[in-house]
Amino acid sequence: MPTPTNTPFVDRSDAGQRLAEKLKPYAGDRPVIFALPRGGVPVGAEVARSLEAPLEVIVSRKLGAPDQPEFGIGAVAPRGVRVLNERAVRILGIPEDYLERVTERESAEVERRLRLFRGDRPYPNLNGRTAVLVDDGLATGVTARAALHTLRRMRPGKLVLAVPVCAPQTASLIKPEADDLICLVAPTNLEAIGLWYRDFRQVPDEEVVRLLEEARRRTGPEPEAPAP
Repeated sequence: MPTPTNTPFVDRSDAGQRLAEKLKPYAGDRPVIFALPRGGVPVGAEVARSLEAPLEVIVSRKLGAPDQPEFGIGAVAPRGVRVLNERAVRILGIPEDYLERVTERESAEVERRLRLFRGDRPYPNLNGRTAVLVDDGLATGVTARAALHTLRRMRPGKLVLAVPVCAPQTASLIKPEADDLICLVAPTNLEAIGLWYRDFRQVPDEEVVRLLEEARRRTGPEPEAPAP
């Protein structure tokens, strides 16, 4: 495990700056950076600034198991996306009516948070462009997987997942969902994402909104995506 003297990342901004170096080959692809809020947004903001790219958010919500809400059995994301850990659902014997209820509840929260962070603005047109999904780390990967499915439906020219730290097994499982996967540190003993940052304080909604507004002022309006 890392110690305070050898933790790879100072904070999310530091992680984003270092991740941006690995993403520079995509700078000429007119990339759009999609961050998973809230923790992925400070990381994505640095990537977007370095690549002179627009910064967006895409909200994905974990589906918690009955009586174990922290144990993810799947996730939902915009455009009607739901992914399930079919093995966990089967082993736990989770009934379909529970899955429908938790899906409805978390899908409503996805829409609420999208309105909070983005208002009613349409997403940019990704035709011929690279979409880069950024988070502060990849543990189980269930929310990132759902977000990748949504982004794939938006028809980008290329889809990239980029994270500062990831669990190797999760990276192997999720790699087929993207055209490229970039992970700076892949410890076999990940345990928790926050252990790989010296400063892993919570990111408030207000900071997410501020970083998105700063990025919009910097890059200006984008061509709208066609209706789904």
